[in-house]
Amino acid sequence: MRIAFALAALLAMAGCTTTQPDTSPLTQCPEPRPQVCTMEYAPACGTLSSGGNKEYASGCNACADDAVVGYMPGPCAE
Repeated sequence: MRIAFALAALLAMAGCTTTQPDTSPLTQCPEPRPQVCTMEYAPACGTLSSGGNKEYASGCNACADDAVVGYMPGPCAE
């Protein structure tokens, strides 16, 4: 009986310590930054470190700009 109680308590505590996964659609730019990108057109909305957004031809092109911290796939909302 004690073992069952201890196991139930352990499982309850394990459920309290879980963390939620990052569900942010923002893709962080890698370091080092890309120096050359392919001519692929897949619009991406770059998030600027100074605030605001700017549209780029691709995520690679967005991250090639040092002012960008990350990007979301697709064009920027108007």
